[in-house]
Amino acid sequence: MRRNSLRTRLVVAFVLVTGLGAVAATWASAGSARAALLSEAQQRLTGELTARIGAVAAQVSFPPDQAGLDRLRAAVGDNTLVSTVDLRAGAGADRAAEALRTAVRERNRLVWQRVEQDGPRLLIGAPVMITAVDGRRTPSGIEVYAVRDLAGTQAQLDELTMAAARTSAIALPLAVVVALLAAGGVLRPVRRVRDTARRLAAGDLDARLPVRGKDELAELAGTVNEMAGSLQHTVAELRRLEADARRFVADVSHELRTPLSTLAAVSEILQGSSAQLGAAERESAELAVAATQRLVRLVEELMEVSRFDAGMAQLRIEPVEVGGAIRDCLRARGWLDRVRTELPEPVEARLDRRRLDVILANLVGNALRHGGPPVTVALRAEAGRIEIEVTDRGPGLPESVLPHVFDRFYKADAARSGAEGSGLGLSIARANARLHGGELTAANRSDGGACFRLVLPREAT
Repeated sequence: MRRNSLRTRLVVAFVLVTGLGAVAATWASAGSARAALLSEAQQRLTGELTARIGAVAAQVSFPPDQAGLDRLRAAVGDNTLVSTVDLRAGAGADRAAEALRTAVRERNRLVWQRVEQDGPRLLIGAPVMITAVDGRRTPSGIEVYAVRDLAGTQAQLDELTMAAARTSAIALPLAVVVALLAAGGVLRPVRRVRDTARRLAAGDLDARLPVRGKDELAELAGTVNEMAGSLQHTVAELRRLEADARRFVADVSHELRTPLSTLAAVSEILQGSSAQLGAAERESAELAVAATQRLVRLVEELMEVSRFDAGMAQLRIEPVEVGGAIRDCLRARGWLDRVRTELPEPVEARLDRRRLDVILANLVGNALRHGGPPVTVALRAEAGRIEIEVTDRGPGLPESVLPHVFDRFYKADAARSGAEGSGLGLSIARANARLHGGELTAANRSDGGACFRLVLPREAT
């Protein structure tokens, strides 16, 4: 059991309550029995002494002579003294006897006191009373003091104490067993709730709890089942809406490809003949060409996103010399003279070359548009992975932008013109990185500027 688990706490609580209750009951019973044994021994010993004194007192003359005192002493037994205080039991007993003698004389009745001197003993003091003619009992002036050994009673008390200790020792493991059974009965429904919650969290929305009885745990199980049913309905509705939205985007993008291809061809013809147009017509033609090109890119990006969402995106893995792939990407877009490179050679990896080109084009294009020169692409290779950093010396990314920089359609400047991009590029770049089993992250350099770090395995799967 874990130290801080609910099961441990329940078992400890049950054991404490049960064990303490058993121990308290056992020792309370032992205490009552102890008091009863002592009381019985005291009554028996004092009763015997009183009876013996009464049997002999009638034969003693008053005032008594020495022979009468001797008969009285012989009648009450050993360790008995008549009329004097000399119990022959040591200094502690002498002090107790003196106190006893004082109490007998003050009260004129039998008095007893327990002392510990060479074992438990009972000191008994009693005045010898005479009956007058008128029937009244008055002190005769004779006092009897006796010492009685309580060793037998003490042995009984010790045995009683040991029995109580044994009973308490037996009660502890029984309390543990009862606690484990009780904790199991309480925690079994709780574990079922936990397991059902885990199944729901793992995506098994059909998981339900059996409802047994009408107690609080049954109510909890019913509530969990209602929650699971509501969650299942909500998730199913959300999935349906998401599937409809993805299908709509894919269908629209697909339907736009043919007319956009026509528009792209027309825009190329229009761009080629724009030199023959007047200034106003040429400006309008250039705007139409730019808008057409942007629309074509947007549709291509939407189709790429729909493939990722549908799980249809696949890698075409081939051997790639990464440094050469980076240079080819920059050369194809006319960026070689605007971007610094730090490319060790050769760095071989098995990647999807086209998707690597898409990632690099997005990162370098963003750095050139929004960052500050110089823009640098640095390649580092390790045993099992490659790392590509694209950095610039611009203002960097605001702290509020960093958590959202890879979100779809997110633009750091809401007022930014539509010509600056759709807001899908970085999202697609990260999706391509993760499709390789890698990651793409964004941060700010300590000395200024943004830093995008692409980490890819050297053997993509």
